[in-house]
Amino acid sequence: MTTDANTTSAIVESLHRHPFVEGFEPAFVEALARIAKPARYAGNHVILQQGDEPTQLYLITAGRVALEISGRSQPFRVDTLGAGEEFGWSWALGNPGVYQVRTLEPVEALVLSAAELSARCEADSAFGYALMRRLLGVVAERLRATRLTVIDMYLPEAKRAGT
Repeated sequence: MTTDANTTSAIVESLHRHPFVEGFEPAFVEALARIAKPARYAGNHVILQQGDEPTQLYLITAGRVALEISGRSQPFRVDTLGAGEEFGWSWALGNPGVYQVRTLEPVEALVLSAAELSARCEADSAFGYALMRRLLGVVAERLRATRLTVIDMYLPEAKRAGT
């Protein structure tokens, strides 16, 4: 499949507007543009199932998704992400997906193949370092959001118990 110049140009523009690549060297953005494919998802569509083997990194350009974890009777929302945010980082660690990701409305994203990202990281350590530093920031943010959600969930019980 070939990508025409207009599509490539639009992907480069979308990447330059996305906070994930802020501060990346132009060559790194170009490398990501060669890997990225635009995608659209309808509302209430599960993009990733919790526990699935991750194969892609998603950079949201429009719309919102819910990050959910399995609950006893239904998924529990941990966080909501929108344009300018990303998900699907688990591939970098070789771990199964931590969250279910469900669209809350129609979503547009740039989707990057984990296999292609890994190959690029292996071939260019400077690119790999920049990408992994950025992904580590995403992981830290998800941990923070999960922590705050859990605190909000249990803090009222702690107050009622007098602690």
